Amino acid sequence: MTDHMPDDLSATGRDLRAYTDELRPRHGVVRNVHGEWVLLRHELVVQAALSDDRFSSAVSSHLHVPNGMDSAEHTAYREALDGFLTPEALAPFRERFRRVATGLVASLPRGVAVDAVSQVGVRLAVRAQSAWLGWPADLEDHLVDWVAENHAATRSGDRSWTQRVAESFDDLIRSVLEPRRGTAREDGADDVTAGLMRTEVNGRPLTDAEIVSVLRNWTGGDLGSIAQCIGVLVHYLATHPAVQDHLRSGVPDAEIDAIIDEILRIDDPFVSNRRVTTCPVTIGGAELPQGARVKLNWTSANRDEVVFGDPDAMDPERNADRNLVYGIGRHACPGRLLATLEMRIAMQELLAATSSIALDSQRPAERAVSPVGGWAMVPIVLA
Repeated sequence: MTDHMPDDLSATGRDLRAYTDELRPRHGVVRNVHGEWVLLRHELVVQAALSDDRFSSAVSSHLHVPNGMDSAEHTAYREALDGFLTPEALAPFRERFRRVATGLVASLPRGVAVDAVSQVGVRLAVRAQSAWLGWPADLEDHLVDWVAENHAATRSGDRSWTQRVAESFDDLIRSVLEPRRGTAREDGADDVTAGLMRTEVNGRPLTDAEIVSVLRNWTGGDLGSIAQCIGVLVHYLATHPAVQDHLRSGVPDAEIDAIIDEILRIDDPFVSNRRVTTCPVTIGGAELPQGARVKLNWTSANRDEVVFGDPDAMDPERNADRNLVYGIGRHACPGRLLATLEMRIAMQELLAATSSIALDSQRPAERAVSPVGGWAMVPIVLA
């Protein structure tokens, strides 16, 4: 239990997913070089996620709405915001997302290598999220550049760089808020961003700082996440032609969604979430003091052989109830339906427009390194 796990394996080029596979059978809890307690086993991650009174999400000195909140405060903000992410609220965007995916896939060259992460995942995420939020198309290149710099800053561990990147994104968000001030329509027939500006919590309008925080969460966090998910999904399809053939044969949306969830369980790009203990806690044989910094390692938990057997074996029906890709408990991801809708449509359009998706024989795929999961680059050839 006292083994130390490096938090950044880029120097050795090790795949953090493979490393946690090695550690997990021997250690449910490890400490990384930063002194954080990392929970690796499924049962321990679930235990901590469901014990939000002992494992607080209020881990940052910066405002994070609603992720960095607990108890009644978190509930109030979720109730105010989750209405934007219901099936009914998302239904009008289905065709917009499909047009985005169709246009992107049509623009991809055939017979030469393209990167499934930067050229497919990032572009799709930026265009789909902009369509959902009502943001102008001329922001696309700015957002694409921001995703790349944000990943680079995150991997570097340079906090001043990360802070500058975050501030630049907040400035971008403010640029889309200003034109909407005083123009939001009372009949509600405006875009999601304007609707957010009308939203109230506990009987008062959201402050500018809260709106920026929400949009940072909905965009800054989701753009990179969706791109990483697309990379994982396309890599899996490229290395499993039988799954490609099955999906091209025509399957219900629910089955596609289940397969997407299972691929992401096998290779979960959402590596971890942070918590801090509110009291002394004993978990997995480790004695954690009050104020201990904790990471719930979703990627490791989703590959726990005690729960899933062979973690690489695809069994969507069997594993669905224990899949932690979108978390569990009070802080489970509210954007699950939005992310799934975007990814399903992307996969449908990519498969419908091709007869084959294969890895490029000239350039191998490259793993992302902690704290980013999934793949950094997945060169593919479409036919």
